[in-house]
Amino acid sequence: MYSSKFLKFIEIWQKDFAIERTIDENVCLDKDSNPIPWYTYPAIEYLSQFDYSDKKVFEFGVGYSSLFWAKRALSVISVEDNAEWYQKWLNNFDEPNLTLKQRNEGEAYYSAILEDKSKYDVIIIDGKCRAECAKTAVQSLNAGGIIILDDSDRVNTSIEYKSAIGTLRRHNLIQIDFFGFCPMNNYTKTTSLFLSRDFNFKSRFEAQPTNGIGNLWGMGRKKRKEFYNENK
Repeated sequence: MYSSKFLKFIEIWQKDFAIERTIDENVCLDKDSNPIPWYTYPAIEYLSQFDYSDKKVFEFGVGYSSLFWAKRALSVISVEDNAEWYQKWLNNFDEPNLTLKQRNEGEAYYSAILEDKSKYDVIIIDGKCRAECAKTAVQSLNAGGIIILDDSDRVNTSIEYKSAIGTLRRHNLIQIDFFGFCPMNNYTKTTSLFLSRDFNFKSRFEAQPTNGIGNLWGMGRKKRKEFYNENK
């Protein structure tokens, strides 16, 4: 027999985070069917606070995250090594500020970010060759920018991830690890953010932090009191 308080906890994960749907349908979507990245939920909520309307994004690895960033940023370039996966998303994406590139695994892939000699405000490492991608990412990061390394908990068993994190830390970036559940998985993982020392992205909101999903203080006073009384 489960307590009503525990059942409410499950309900928030099912309905507000929509994690049941993401697992059963194998999709990275929020409760309103908006695309979200395959990062941990704490990382997604933290990143969702900022205004990216004037930011350029480069992403190693194409997926729902490409749409997540395209709906927020000035421009997004996403590179993919798997030709079949690339074609699938190319046929389904229709965002004018999103450019998808397909490059074979290896130097062509991790050097794609260097092709137009641009600098980027947000760089995501979430595909192949992560150690090498980290090396080209630090060369292409704008002042005040941020690099996102997903699945960073693999550092404990992977030389590649250890090398990638080592590269990012040696470039004097601040590492912040977001542990927790993520869409489509029934286990936890870690998404790490590497912030420039002068990171100062503008918030979308008047105050930061915002009230996240399921947060009591995101409710009005009356509703908060009702919730509290029901879930003592």
